[in-house]
Amino acid sequence: MIDKLAFGGNGVCRIGGKVCFVPLSCPGDEVRLAVTSEKRSYLMARITEIITPSPLRVTPPCPLFGMCGGCNWQHIAYSQQLAAKRNIHAETLWRGSRVEGERVGESMSSQKEYGYRNRVQFKLHAGDSGLKIGFFRNGTHFVEDATQGCLISQPVINGALSRLRSVLASFPEPAAIPRINIECGAREAVATINYIGNNHDAVARFFRERFSVLAPLSGIFLKTGRKSAMQKLCGDGYLAYPMPAAVSGSPPVTLTFRPGGFSQVNSAQNLAIMGLVRRMAALGGHEHLLDLYCGNGNFSLPLAQCVASVTGVEEYGDSISAAQDNCRLNGVSNAEYVCADAAGGVARLAAAGRRFHTIILDPPRTGAANAIPGICRLEPDRIIYISCDSSTLARDCGLLNGHGYCVAESVPLDMFPQTFHLESVTLLRRLATII
Repeated sequence: MIDKLAFGGNGVCRIGGKVCFVPLSCPGDEVRLAVTSEKRSYLMARITEIITPSPLRVTPPCPLFGMCGGCNWQHIAYSQQLAAKRNIHAETLWRGSRVEGERVGESMSSQKEYGYRNRVQFKLHAGDSGLKIGFFRNGTHFVEDATQGCLISQPVINGALSRLRSVLASFPEPAAIPRINIECGAREAVATINYIGNNHDAVARFFRERFSVLAPLSGIFLKTGRKSAMQKLCGDGYLAYPMPAAVSGSPPVTLTFRPGGFSQVNSAQNLAIMGLVRRMAALGGHEHLLDLYCGNGNFSLPLAQCVASVTGVEEYGDSISAAQDNCRLNGVSNAEYVCADAAGGVARLAAAGRRFHTIILDPPRTGAANAIPGICRLEPDRIIYISCDSSTLARDCGLLNGHGYCVAESVPLDMFPQTFHLESVTLLRRLATII
């Protein structure tokens, strides 16, 4: 019998006293298993027969489910996905930093269970059977052809992929394009073609000549190396989306970003995070706000109207340029955005004697351990930590606790339905204010 779900997406049971992880299982399944590997402390197994399926099982709608390495929970009822994510998040915070379960909220559901992703990377493989465009098969570099697109992608992305598939049928060097990224804003969609060949001018000419038949794409970029080597071939260079203003009655804030820069993959859940940040910050108009790993100003620019000042720090130069453009676009004059890595940025701010009432940070999956000593030197009253990895969040909360900060609440949020991944928003306050 499968007991529960674990981080990583596998179901969990016990065999001979050992924990056993079972891919593509569901809590409540009665199954027959074949052990595929044995480690000192756990087993891995595959299902050979589902004797009695769990009542929580549903029929996966995607024909590639179980082969594609993307989704791993399409066979599990969405309500159970939410409950599992909350439990995994709470267990991880308890093990990693002794955060009590009562401080962890219920998982905030996504408005859309499918059709939510606004950024997708498609893999390409040119072989004897033709060009395949899709995703790597689980645990391999074999490309599964997503002929109908991707069910968790926004429809505009699947529409753009369909047009690109038709155009690429006549591309002379299909093996020289290993992947294509498609991103969309509120109205636009932009593709970035990753090219590893040597005929750059010919490739640019090929896509420029066919741009008119690639709607709904509004822009095409060519990437031949690092992000700084991206070249706009045609169309728009920006994507845009609205964020509600912090002051009631004010017009929405329009935020732009450039392809390749970070953006939240679920637009509706980005708004939900913004609501949590605003509530947890409890801003009164006099605060100085620091936004670390700020990207294009996604969380701090909408709050600029209700604070004394905003400072943003981000190491990717194109995102800082987008944040500065967004200040001009929205008439924001009390915000500065600085290109620097987080640890170096906070160290310089602390050395300059700067102080911040509230610090927002949204680090990558590796967390913010290097920046924490500098963060604490800035003496914020509140730290709002947005995380896409509960394990590194737990580690960093433990580090912050050593500097006198305690978790007041942590809210898991389902940014990635049909997968085990989750986002969370955690408020830490000075220990004296919690006790």
